[in-house]
Amino acid sequence: MKPLYFDYNATTPVHKDVVQAMLPYFTDKFGNPGCGHMHGLEARRAVDLARQNLARLIKAGPDQVYFTSCATESNNLVLSGLLEPGHELIISAVEHPSISQPAHELVKKGIILKIAPVNKNGLVDPDQVLSLVTDKTRLISIMLANNEVGTIQPVAEIASRLEPQKVLLHTDAAQAVGKIEVDVNELGVDFLTLAGHKMYAPKGVGALFMRQPGLLKPLFFGGGQEKGLRPGTENIPYLAGLGRAARLAEDLDQEAVRQQALGKAFITGLARIHPDFVLHAEKAPRLPGTMSIGFRGCLAGDILSGMIASSLSASAGAACHGNTQKMSSVLQAMKVDPDYGLGTIRFSWGRMTSEQDIKELLTRLDWVFKEFLRSRAR
Repeated sequence: MKPLYFDYNATTPVHKDVVQAMLPYFTDKFGNPGCGHMHGLEARRAVDLARQNLARLIKAGPDQVYFTSCATESNNLVLSGLLEPGHELIISAVEHPSISQPAHELVKKGIILKIAPVNKNGLVDPDQVLSLVTDKTRLISIMLANNEVGTIQPVAEIASRLEPQKVLLHTDAAQAVGKIEVDVNELGVDFLTLAGHKMYAPKGVGALFMRQPGLLKPLFFGGGQEKGLRPGTENIPYLAGLGRAARLAEDLDQEAVRQQALGKAFITGLARIHPDFVLHAEKAPRLPGTMSIGFRGCLAGDILSGMIASSLSASAGAACHGNTQKMSSVLQAMKVDPDYGLGTIRFSWGRMTSEQDIKELLTRLDWVFKEFLRSRAR
């Protein structure tokens, strides 16, 4: 039985073009970009090209892009590199742990944390966010697209109503870049985070957009790489891969339409298999390849066990939360009915997913609900 992968929000497969772009930098092109000889200059050109490609994707200047190891590092750089005791930080109730956990750690150091609620579709209300702002507010951090339910937040509207340069705005766009159009100028953000392994590059590489240089204090010290913000010898193969991955998004509009069509086929077929379900955040703008489905009267762990038995991969809520028998913090913040919330599975797909994969997914899910779960109940 062919394994089927529907957990792209946890990590995407590395695209074959990305692999090919990386390979030379593991072998022949092994130089250190900090060296002035031909091998070092060859590596430096790879770093520069990757920065240019990524900057072009998010409509930034190359000098505004800083490479990191992952989105978690980028998020921590923003929060810990900017905020000082007495500053206020505003985040949403559905942020990824790489924002919410460092935010709570900073409270121990004198940062004042405020959390904006979300509605039943997982959306923040810009009015509520802005109502939390005081003269002590230094940073607002609102994710662009939610990793669990796919909701796309009104970041640009929040930015348009902030007083320039008084309150800075950060968005964790790890789930958005490479999936939807992301323009840092239209968003109006001061910082933007992205992750390579959410956009067909390998795990272990990410980036941070920073509109104005010098806004952040470095957390590490050493060499002068990344203008001193993130010192350490660059990971050339992975940066080459990230740069190539950025170019994949040149057909983003067309690919998004294709992925939305796959979602429509999936949800239509699902109604024939287990009609008593809800699509979380159904009425909100969402990522084209993400559906969080709550199945009434089921436990997510049981459904996942059946899926594993039929070679299907998906997640119960966000991958970072693990498999538990309680609703994720995101679903709790959305006030989801536990009858559906406890049976929630996140299905996410992408460039390598075909129409036939959707048909086969539905066939196997039919077995899970009709045979596997029934046998478990005996």
